[in-house]
Amino acid sequence: MGRDTIADIITSIRNADMDRKVTVRIASTNITENIVKILLREGFIENVEETSGKQQIFLVLTLRHRRNRKGAYRTILNLKRISRPGLRIYSNYQRIPRILGGMGIVILSTSRGIMTDREARLERIGGEILCYIWGVLPGMKEQKWIHEGLITESLPNGMFRVRLDNENMILGYVSGKIRRSFIRILPGDRVKIEVSRYDSTKGRIIYRIRNKDSNN
Repeated sequence: MGRDTIADIITSIRNADMDRKVTVRIASTNITENIVKILLREGFIENVEETSGKQQIFLVLTLRHRRNRKGAYRTILNLKRISRPGLRIYSNYQRIPRILGGMGIVILSTSRGIMTDREARLERIGGEILCYIWGVLPGMKEQKWIHEGLITESLPNGMFRVRLDNENMILGYVSGKIRRSFIRILPGDRVKIEVSRYDSTKGRIIYRIRNKDSNN
C-alpha cells in the first residue's frame, strides 16, 4: 500500500505545532499545494514559501501561535484525517458535517478539485472528505457553553457519559469544586456541563442539579 500523503501532511503540521516550531517543511505535490492554499486562505497558517531541495520541491509553512499569560506558546491548530486509503468516506453536499458550528472547516476532494465545505455547499457538489481542521486563531477568545444533561453511564477515572438536552452524547469529567467537595455523581443525575466550542465532544461537569432545582 502506498503512503498516505495527506496523513503525512497532517502529522508533520500537528507535530510542529505541538513542538512550538515556527515553521514546518513538507513535500510539494498537487494535493499538498491545494491543501496549503486553503490553510493560508482560512488563516490557519501565516505564510508559505517554496524552496528547492535535492531533486524535490518543498513548501515551508509558517505556523500561527498564540501566547498565554505566562508567555508560553499554546497549540491552536487541530487537524484530523477522515477518509483513508483503506476506508474512503464520501458525502453529498447536503450531508457534509459542520465543524464546531462553522468555526472549523472540512476539506473535500471533488470532481472540481479540492475545496472547503463552504465552497462545496455553494457549488452543490459532494466528494471525498479528506480532513477536518479547526483551531483558535490569534485574537479569538475561547468561548464556552453551559449545557444541562443527564448522566447515563459512569466510566473509570472520574469520567461520565452525558446525554445533553439536545440529545447529543458527550464525555463529562469532574474537577475543581465538585472534586474538592467530594460531590457524588451517579447515573440518573442531572448536571450542568461546561463545553468549549472548539471541542464539543467532552466537557467539565460544574454542577449537580438537585431535584428542587429541576422542579423550579
